[in-house]
Amino acid sequence: MNLPFENKVALVTGAGSGMGLATAKAFAEAGAAVVLADIDEHAVLSAAEELVSAGHKAIAVRCNVADEAEVAAMIEQTVSTFGRLDAAYNNAGVQSPAVETADASGEEFDRVNAINLRGVWNCMKYELRQMREQGSGAIVNCSSIGGLTKSAALEYASRGIRINAVCPGTIETPMVADMMAKESITMEDMVRDQPIGRLGRPEEIAAAVLWLCSPGASLVIGHALAVDGGYTAR
Repeated sequence: MNLPFENKVALVTGAGSGMGLATAKAFAEAGAAVVLADIDEHAVLSAAEELVSAGHKAIAVRCNVADEAEVAAMIEQTVSTFGRLDAAYNNAGVQSPAVETADASGEEFDRVNAINLRGVWNCMKYELRQMREQGSGAIVNCSSIGGLTKSAALEYASRGIRINAVCPGTIETPMVADMMAKESITMEDMVRDQPIGRLGRPEEIAAAVLWLCSPGASLVIGHALAVDGGYTAR
């Protein structure tokens, strides 16, 4: 059986549910030893235990990606446990309530940026330190902050490290379900603007992440890959 990530080590943040969990499972099934990180310790412990029970190598780490010290400790634990870091999917993020800019609070702005922007920067910083030492690695950021991804990609391309981003459309995750419930949005409403006629599945994002981290994407650097069922192509 071909296991493209055999003897590799993968790290997934936001791995407690949704796209992160699907990607962690996909990495494990492709042969990688996987570090599942999430601020929800119970969720990643349960997920890691399930993978180990199925015969995979996996550990769970509680990490708030907005806290640089916790991110540094996460990478240290990854390397001390498995010896290296070959692939990282920086997926942890939060969704802000849909309100007009004039009605948004500064506290909410700071919270979202601390996790969705600073959190990605924190993770990349310590992932890159390890990959720079190894001389190889692949990083995928789950976000639309293409500027951060592209600048880092150019900086490290000549050192054997590839950095790209996936930009998911509307995916069937617990976060989206919670948003729909809070804002009284029906599935029919959500699907109406989707060219593909449905929401995306976490496993479809996982497939894109694994490809971007694989040798098959060896010439793909600094790219923001839309995985959105045609939403941005309209």
